[in-house]
Amino acid sequence: MTTVRTRMTILVSSTALCFGAAMSSATAAPVPDGPDGSRAGSPIPAGPPANIDQRTHSTEPVYDYANAIRESVYVDTTMDTDSDGKNDVIAVDIVRPSETALTGRKIPVIMDASPYYECCGRGNESETKTYDENGVIQKMPLFYDNYFVPRGYAMVGVDIVGTSRSTGCGDVGGKDEIDSVVAVIDWLNGRNSAHTSDGTAVTASWTTGAVGMIGKSYDGTLANGVAATGVKGLKTIVPISAISAWYDYTRSGGVPYSDDYMPWLGGYVGHDTPACDAVRADLGDNDDDETGDYTKFWAERDYVKDARKVKASVFLTHGLSDYNVQTNHFSQWWDALAKNNVPRKIWLGLEDHVDPFEFRRDDWVNELHKWFDYWLQGLPNNVMREPMASIETSPDVWNDYKTWPATKHAVPVPLAAGKLGAVGKGTVTITDDPDLTEDDIVATPSDVIAGRQMFLSAPLPATIRVSGTPTVTLRIKADSTTTPVTARLVEYGDAKRYSGVRRTGTETCAGESTSYDDSCYFTVQKLTTQSDHGIVSRGWIDAAHSASNAKPKPLTPGKWTTVTVPLRAQDEIIPKGRILGLAVTLSDVEWTSPNDTGATIDIDLAGSKLNLPLTTGKLTAPTKLAPLDVDITTPSQRPDLHDPKN
Repeated sequence: MTTVRTRMTILVSSTALCFGAAMSSATAAPVPDGPDGSRAGSPIPAGPPANIDQRTHSTEPVYDYANAIRESVYVDTTMDTDSDGKNDVIAVDIVRPSETALTGRKIPVIMDASPYYECCGRGNESETKTYDENGVIQKMPLFYDNYFVPRGYAMVGVDIVGTSRSTGCGDVGGKDEIDSVVAVIDWLNGRNSAHTSDGTAVTASWTTGAVGMIGKSYDGTLANGVAATGVKGLKTIVPISAISAWYDYTRSGGVPYSDDYMPWLGGYVGHDTPACDAVRADLGDNDDDETGDYTKFWAERDYVKDARKVKASVFLTHGLSDYNVQTNHFSQWWDALAKNNVPRKIWLGLEDHVDPFEFRRDDWVNELHKWFDYWLQGLPNNVMREPMASIETSPDVWNDYKTWPATKHAVPVPLAAGKLGAVGKGTVTITDDPDLTEDDIVATPSDVIAGRQMFLSAPLPATIRVSGTPTVTLRIKADSTTTPVTARLVEYGDAKRYSGVRRTGTETCAGESTSYDDSCYFTVQKLTTQSDHGIVSRGWIDAAHSASNAKPKPLTPGKWTTVTVPLRAQDEIIPKGRILGLAVTLSDVEWTSPNDTGATIDIDLAGSKLNLPLTTGKLTAPTKLAPLDVDITTPSQRPDLHDPKN
């Protein structure tokens, strides 16, 4: 359990002993597979170390954090991304127990590779790395070192290529950034070289070579990308709110969320030099914002397509309200991992872009502890016998399930004029109105609004659970060669709904502290708002990209075609008596870049449907369309894509 304190508490102060490179001289030992026989495997320590409780099969905090070895090294690469004639070097900061170094016991590594250690900071409090007068790491952001180093782990913070103290220029999710992290894992496994700031060669003789990567947002994205290389030594990853394919982060089926995002982000986190400006200009030249197409540029940044290479286990967590890194990222990655039989576990909270350390702290720390003990220490605990999925079904109420999603099959829900759940005849028409806001679209759902078609169900006869990825199939005839199509699944009914988190003035501590590295962090309060509707899911598609993101096919004006709108993955229990609404519009200037074509489409009702992954219950159509007016009091706002991804 964590301990609670106020901000005024005085921290324990002591001086760290830096043993430095003298403790790092031999090649790392090979890492055997784990005792469970899984292909992700785990290293087995050479004899029972003193910090393991044999009764609970867990590591115990017996090592002195204040006297931990703190060292900073530079790992070599074969890249020259800034074209200066010198190979790039990757700055790596390490905190590890001094006691294991003295006894020669080899320990595993928990790694957070990030572009944010200098520019933006990590976590809810935007912590950055700090160094002593000799340039050696003092403060490592977040609680990982405070908690795990006393338990016999090394914490390694990697500045990816082109950021902070590493040299070179980053390529925003591309091969260079991924390779810069692979180079560090190779060094930890004796396959690469490194040196200190004065040029002294240094090896990682202190580690088993077993690495677990963890991180939120960009950091978790790097973990996904590195796992997709199949690099030896990476035993597990814990991606938090992470991207699985950068194409899907910047656009949805050819519909862009913003323009010139990749060069902007590269400039935000990377070195401000003419050489790196040129690299970022190249990103802008190759991102195909003009067409929205999936190209080789995006394939390089698509980790889902390489899921077959993943040999690490995966503990994935994501927020079901996350429209920064949207929920299609975890769902498509999860599905690809499942197809390749990757050992895995998933937590899904109601939250948006928030680390579970903030909203489920004690349970999260305990579960991480068991996960790393199993996959990195080889301890036979019960973490892989627990339910695979833990889902927050209402604020602070969690249910555990054997698997996710709950169903692999979507229930086809037919569309009729104004009705959801009845087979319709004829057509309805939508003419693009880019001035429509989401509030306009979901308010007064029974009214006829130009630019919107709403389909409403009868009150639900029983509680339903939507678990998986809904889609909307529309048979359309357009008067232009393409048009964006937007769909929203809305739940109507007065209730308290999750609306965000707010930082409190109370801290809890997860691990040990020193005067320069505090393990204590503010808690957050979960907020709810009384409202008469909630958005279950949203989705966008450029009609010409419906069949292929790589090879769009322009529509033939006046000819019928079928378009599928992918909504975002969801897991939500919707109570009996609520009404579901499906709102279809064309362009969306709030959630995507302005891309209206002024198109008009006809929708063939008999050839159109909502595909809803339901585990229980069903949808029926109302017998008549009674007025269903709602008062929108809390405007919905799309998160700014140009915010640092903390």
